[in-house]
Amino acid sequence: MGDKSAIDKKEYFDELDRLTVELVKLQEWVKAKALRVVVIFEGRDAAGKGGVIKAITSGLNPRFARIVALAAPTEKEKTQWYFQRYVAQLPSGGEMVFFDRSWYNRAGVEKVMGFCTADEYNEFARTVPEFERMLMRSGIMLIKYWFSVSDDAQEQRFKDRLEDPAKRWKLSPMDMAARSKWVDYSRAKDAMFEFSDTLDNPWHVVDADDKYCARLNVITHFLARFQYKDLTPEPIDLPPRQKAGKYVRPPIDSQKWIPRVYPGPRGAEADEAGPSRPDEPRAGKKKDGKKGKKKEKKK
Repeated sequence: MGDKSAIDKKEYFDELDRLTVELVKLQEWVKAKALRVVVIFEGRDAAGKGGVIKAITSGLNPRFARIVALAAPTEKEKTQWYFQRYVAQLPSGGEMVFFDRSWYNRAGVEKVMGFCTADEYNEFARTVPEFERMLMRSGIMLIKYWFSVSDDAQEQRFKDRLEDPAKRWKLSPMDMAARSKWVDYSRAKDAMFEFSDTLDNPWHVVDADDKYCARLNVITHFLARFQYKDLTPEPIDLPPRQKAGKYVRPPIDSQKWIPRVYPGPRGAEADEAGPSRPDEPRAGKKKDGKKGKKKEKKK
């Protein structure tokens, strides 16, 4: 599970499975009512935003639940109205959109790293509350989460990413630069809350040091924002499969099958077979050393 957690591993997965079912019910409700939902995830690097988003969306229909994680703006986008490229990602009826970082980049990384001017920052601070009120007046449900992580927890996660080749891609030169500006980011976050933590659209702060508890807490809070009903369809009977009649399918060996590397031979059979190669699949053998019977053709 990675980080140490206050919750037992089995309890975590059992609870996550239960909440995933509720998320599926919510999605069906959002689709049925043609609701438009936007969820913003902000916070320091390695605070666990991506893990929560994956936990929420893993069981949902991707046609109606989109993750938006925009790269740095292009030269063309830099000349547009600041909110323009984010507006293009807003949901249609029945959709939920999850922003892994959002327009608040201007109040965070752009402010701290000097990627915007003082005038651009001040205009954002003046405009963003009204921009979000416009979204809500149009019928969009907007929910904002800020992931709060301690210095020690972030440092440990950075070390874990450095040591794990599968996670090293998560670290960028910008992350390293941000690490050296911890206090500057704290000041930027506090200033951002002053103008964007409004009564009609507040920030919901997440204790993210225990990322597994944080996932369950966020999902529970997110579900509670809706008064949804269970629209699970009634069980249906499968119709009989069409009979082949006179139709004869082509031979199975006329198709290019990928090598069956898994499951590989085990125990003594593995020692006898030696290392397998993907381009040289081996025929299976019975325990008495005789070759197995030819399998029936797959339909």
